Amino acid sequence: MLSNIRIVLVQTFHPGNIGATARAMKTMGLTELVLVNPRTFPDEDATRLAAGATDVLENALCVSTLEEAVRDCVQVIGASARLRSMPLPHFDEPDEMAQQVIDNAHQAPVALVFGRERSGLTNDEIRCCSHQVSIPANPEYGILNLSQAVQILAYEVHRAWRKRDVSGFAYQRTLEATPPSREQFGYFQEHLGRLMQQSGFLTQPHARTEEQLQALFARAQPSRKELSLLRGLLSAFEAHLPKQ
Repeated sequence: MLSNIRIVLVQTFHPGNIGATARAMKTMGLTELVLVNPRTFPDEDATRLAAGATDVLENALCVSTLEEAVRDCVQVIGASARLRSMPLPHFDEPDEMAQQVIDNAHQAPVALVFGRERSGLTNDEIRCCSHQVSIPANPEYGILNLSQAVQILAYEVHRAWRKRDVSGFAYQRTLEATPPSREQFGYFQEHLGRLMQQSGFLTQPHARTEEQLQALFARAQPSRKELSLLRGLLSAFEAHLPKQ
């Protein structure tokens, strides 16, 4: 699905912005980059600012016109900070745009189009689009760098994609954060209960106290490593108790 989402840059002036765009794309799983009449490409600045996303640059397609860049797309969304008089559907919020993009990308290519650094897209280029989107920003200073705009919209697209059950996206988890099994948690509770009895904290079985402590540790949600540390602490205390 993400491979059907195309980023199109129109007449980019600074090659470094192409590299930064490639980096923004790759972090969000996007790989299809099309350049319409870039001033300079390939370029060392583009490669340097890609910072590891040079594969996106190497596979970028250069074309002469925006029409050529989007001719096979079922949806073409022009990113623009300025509202035009043309009656194109307009997304006020990028997340609304992203939901529709993901729906359409199931079937065919979709393009997100970004204009020149200083002047954006022309009216004729907007007419090549089926939709417009704006990024809500400070009305007194709503200026975004080209790659920043790409990053924001790419993030929203990736967010909409990963929320789908079919995405198979797995959030990163450290091994240390693995939760304990119910058996491991049961051993800890038994160990804690035994130590409370041996230490004199409980002179007789007191289910309410043990339930409250169980609820406390359940809310804390210790990892396996943390539970192991707690058990080590209990064992250290236990070693200093009088032998019974």
